[in-house]
Amino acid sequence: MIDTHCHLDFQEFDQDRDAVLQRCADNGVNRIVVPAVSAACFKRTINTCIRYPSLELALGLHPIFIEQRQPQHLVELDQLITQYSPIAVGEIGLDFFENRLIRENLKEKQIAFFAKQIIIAKQHDLPLIIHNRKAHDECLQLLAAQPLRGGIIHAFNGSVQQAQKYIALGFVLGFGGMLTFDRSRKLRRLAEQIPLHAIVLETDAPDMTVSQHQGQRNSPEYLHYVQQVLADIKGCSLETIAETTSATAKRVLRL
Repeated sequence: MIDTHCHLDFQEFDQDRDAVLQRCADNGVNRIVVPAVSAACFKRTINTCIRYPSLELALGLHPIFIEQRQPQHLVELDQLITQYSPIAVGEIGLDFFENRLIRENLKEKQIAFFAKQIIIAKQHDLPLIIHNRKAHDECLQLLAAQPLRGGIIHAFNGSVQQAQKYIALGFVLGFGGMLTFDRSRKLRRLAEQIPLHAIVLETDAPDMTVSQHQGQRNSPEYLHYVQQVLADIKGCSLETIAETTSATAKRVLRL
């Protein structure tokens, strides 16, 4: 299986990263996409991915740190993409969920930085890994204006109609640990209604852990819990989930 979204470069894994990757292999996770979130951490993300062959690098500027963003960060991003050839531009996007991110001019700044990173991705012919909370309509509008290679909508939690629009634009939808909670009825209905070929698996570790490890650090080794729930929802085998979601990830990310 492929974990299409995991921050294995974060310091939460500094003490046992090698052991985590061994347990991933034992649990059938043999490829992990590691998206950057901040210019301050680009080198850390790059070096982690260089060290471990099973990791795939993505580079981008996460909207949650929008207060820190400066124009030179976009220049640095463009240069590092040329130098290190990541598989995607990410984690980028829009976050209109937290009040602090939409106060004053931060909403407009988010949109501006997202739009500029879309252009960078287009120039490098790369797919996107998109973070989106409470901003699907704005996101879709920006993506429709720039024909792209598509990509992944990370931790998708929009409507079926929005899912269909993303799919039409060449994007697939990431489902992770939240799917394992019984209370996630809306999310499970979404997973049921969206075609399996438009779904990829992810953990977002160390965040958004599975129900089986609630209150603990999330880890890519737990991807099989998401696999099991999706198999139950779709009424198919674990092998079908692994094969189909991995094939979709390989297609969209050109692995």
